[in-house]
Amino acid sequence: MLATFMEILDTTVVNVSIPHIAGNLAATVEEGTWVVTSYLVSNAIILPMSGWLANYMGRKKLLLTCVAGFTATSLCCGLATTLPSLIFFRVLQGLTGGGLQPLAQAILLETFPEKKHGHAMAAFGIGILLAPILGPTLGGWITDNYSWRWIFYLNLPVGIFSMIMMNRFVFDPPYIRRTGGRIDLWGIGFLALGFGTLQVVLDTGQRKDWFSSNYIQFFAILCVVGLVSLVIRELRAEKPVVDLRALANRSFSAGVFLISMLGFVLYSSLVLIPIYLQTLLGYPALNAGLAISPRGIGALATTPLAGYLTAKTDARRLLVFGLVVASLTMFSLSGLNLNAGYWDIFWPQIFQGVGLSFLFIPLMTLSMAGIPKERMGNATSIYNLMRNIGGSFGIASMTTFLARRSQLHQNHLISKIGATDLTTRKMLHGMQTWFHVRGFDNYTASRKALGAIYGMVQAHASMLAFVEAFWVMGIIFLLMLPFILLLRRPRAQMQSPPRPRLLTRVEVGARVREEEMARIS
Repeated sequence: MLATFMEILDTTVVNVSIPHIAGNLAATVEEGTWVVTSYLVSNAIILPMSGWLANYMGRKKLLLTCVAGFTATSLCCGLATTLPSLIFFRVLQGLTGGGLQPLAQAILLETFPEKKHGHAMAAFGIGILLAPILGPTLGGWITDNYSWRWIFYLNLPVGIFSMIMMNRFVFDPPYIRRTGGRIDLWGIGFLALGFGTLQVVLDTGQRKDWFSSNYIQFFAILCVVGLVSLVIRELRAEKPVVDLRALANRSFSAGVFLISMLGFVLYSSLVLIPIYLQTLLGYPALNAGLAISPRGIGALATTPLAGYLTAKTDARRLLVFGLVVASLTMFSLSGLNLNAGYWDIFWPQIFQGVGLSFLFIPLMTLSMAGIPKERMGNATSIYNLMRNIGGSFGIASMTTFLARRSQLHQNHLISKIGATDLTTRKMLHGMQTWFHVRGFDNYTASRKALGAIYGMVQAHASMLAFVEAFWVMGIIFLLMLPFILLLRRPRAQMQSPPRPRLLTRVEVGARVREEEMARIS
């Protein structure tokens, strides 16, 4: 669990430090974004392979290798003196960290009996929910007060402690056997090609203007070729790297779809809200991170309850509750404006955390309920991969939506103002007078007044785009509701205890005689 939290935290903690890293290593901010992209690409490649790797080399050995590699590459990242070397070590860090999430989830699900899966997933969900929320805040604080290198050095004691605990308490179950034998190199190659290029397209698409760029077109073609070839290869392979047959389980395939949509909204909201706070309300990066941290408070407070109720009641009802709460908080955020205060952000984030805890825990439990233990590693790999892919799609889609809608609203607002508009003329005259009073000449005062009006137009256009984005995310939550019907309840909940039966008069007499004979003897 500790290693998983460390890996998820490291996925988001670097984002806010990109400008500092780029400046320190004499690179542009766009070049610096490859520090994030390189990690996500290698992580996406190794994540679906973790179940196969656990069978190939042993789960405990794989876990120790992953944590040791992640810790060592964290040290190397902190010591990097050039951007290419940092990107290289981030690739290695992604490769070693990609298997931690599904392996930890599989161990928890296999260790606890099915009726206790809700409690196990509650413990796992705390890390899944808190890490991406705390990451930007922690990264901003470390970068502002110390150095960006310390965001990597902090992994060292955590990684070493995790290795000690794993070596002592983690063991391979009897059905996890080191299979060895031939390696499906074609499957690994297609997987790397498909998911690696997909992550590049999603991470750089907005900056490259999507399919108007030859760069994106090229990688998109490679992505389609790789993914189609992967599906064909893995369905025919005797020992596939990714066993896609798990998707034949209706409950699991529905859960995979729902977790990808949940990742879509969760990760995109974690990106959009800080952008809104920094660009429109003028929050520093650290304060923007602190403003979304109440989401973690709400999740932390209700995750144990969600785990308990998941084990005791029909978890599908909890999913309905979580989706409704999450959608209402998004609709609440759509009421924000340019004068919003901290408390206008605080309460929606608290309730968002509550809703997410009632989504992640029941969904993980229901999705894995029908998966045999010997296939749990493969299933958790696919499940976590789709959550991350959904998050990447969400960030790419919603940032593009925000940019396009903002430009559309800006053009519309500009068309409504002009030299003939009386309100605009009064506002322009008032601003020119304001700049005149402060000692500017007529020409400079006019330019500054026009610039101020244009800035107001931009701010209002962006605000309208944010409002629409929050509405879209709220609607997505509601559209997920019908798919809950595809999820099946765990067998442990479906098997009701036998009802007590009243004894007949003959049975009572026979039992009394047996007791009398027992006393005499």
